[in-house]
Amino acid sequence: MRSDRLTCRLLATAGAAAILTMVGLSAACAREEAKAPEKTVTVTVTVTAPAPTEKAPRIGPGPNPFTPPVTPAPQMPPTHVPGQPGGH
Repeated sequence: MRSDRLTCRLLATAGAAAILTMVGLSAACAREEAKAPEKTVTVTVTVTAPAPTEKAPRIGPGPNPFTPPVTPAPQMPPTHVPGQPGGH
């Protein structure tokens, strides 16, 4: 019985020491640091005329050959009820 009591006291002391250690470390790490002096930065921007862009090559008259084909969505008949299958 005395051994159980001693074990309980040792565990309580160890727990209290752990809590006090965490509080102490938190307080030590939470202090504010001295702020660094502000620095002034000067930026110089040089603007030049844009270079001409090249156009895509055309191969004969007609639409651009690099444009993908457009496929229209399937049309439902006017008598089709929305949400019902088989309207194609």
